[in-house]
Amino acid sequence: MKKTIIAFALLTTTFAASAQTWTVDKSHAGVKFEITHMMLSDVSGKFKNYDATFISSKEDFSDAKFNFSADISSVDTDNTMRDGHLQGDSWFDAAKNPKMIFTSTSFIKLSGNKYKMTGNLTMKGKTVPVALDVTLNGPVTDQRSGKKKVGIKATGIVDRTKWGVGGEGNVPVSEELSITAAGEFVGS
Repeated sequence: MKKTIIAFALLTTTFAASAQTWTVDKSHAGVKFEITHMMLSDVSGKFKNYDATFISSKEDFSDAKFNFSADISSVDTDNTMRDGHLQGDSWFDAAKNPKMIFTSTSFIKLSGNKYKMTGNLTMKGKTVPVALDVTLNGPVTDQRSGKKKVGIKATGIVDRTKWGVGGEGNVPVSEELSITAAGEFVGS
């Protein structure tokens, strides 16, 4: 029994020692969305305040676990009145639900630098599973800092009505919106 406990402790310690945490470099990153207004033209926006990290112990990152959050009050569409509307209770309801949160449940390498990431996206107090296409570039060593970096771009299409964002029915915007989160991550 003691040998089993010691072996488990060594395996756990080995995994913890080899796992690396990667943190987003916000000066080289962004979180954007795009939705069709009145079924005529695309309107884009972004979140100015967000955070993202992931942990991985494999060289090909196939075991990566991602965490992302964005402050709803930081939504920016270059239109103050629209931003206030989006923060209101019929859309994101920032007063009651100040954050949008994504936690990955799987990160599967497809081929080359292409991956499929699935996870749970929480908006407006509701959690719904989503799938994102990911391109991962690197790692490379930053010549100035000497630290390892990777570039990640995650894209996907989500149906906003699954979260009750914008309500349903006669809203003059598309139900589907595209999401793009991209940036450089620095290894610790």
